[in-house]
Formats: sequence, C-alpha cells, structure tokens
Amino acid sequence: MVNTMMKTKLNKEGQKKVGAVMHEFKTGTLHSGKGGKVVKNPKQGIAIALAEAARKMGKMK
Repeated sequence: MVNTMMKTKLNKEGQKKVGAVMHEFKTGTLHSGKGGKVVKNPKQGIAIALAEAARKMGKMK
C-alpha cells in the first residue's frame, strides 16, 4: 500500500525526525497527541513519525 500523502523522499532533517520518533516508540514514550495515550501499535508509530517528518520538512501544516 502506497501512502498517497507522502510521495516525496525524506531529506536529512526528515530522516532524523523519523529516527527520533521511532526511538520514542521503541522505548514506550511516544504519545498520540498532546498528553494522549501511549502508542503501542507499530503502524500508528510509523504514521506519526512520517507526519512529524513531513511537518519538519515543510510539506504539511
């Protein structure tokens, strides 16, 4: 399945952000939203990582 929202490749900033967010997921400190529940689903962790990377690169608001 192709993510239609993110067709461009990640630059160095985006790659760093994805790595940082996935590290949070692995350690169990990644939350969904501000003060939300801890993310336990790997697919949701990846989606959050890509969304934050896109925001960092200026592709999303």
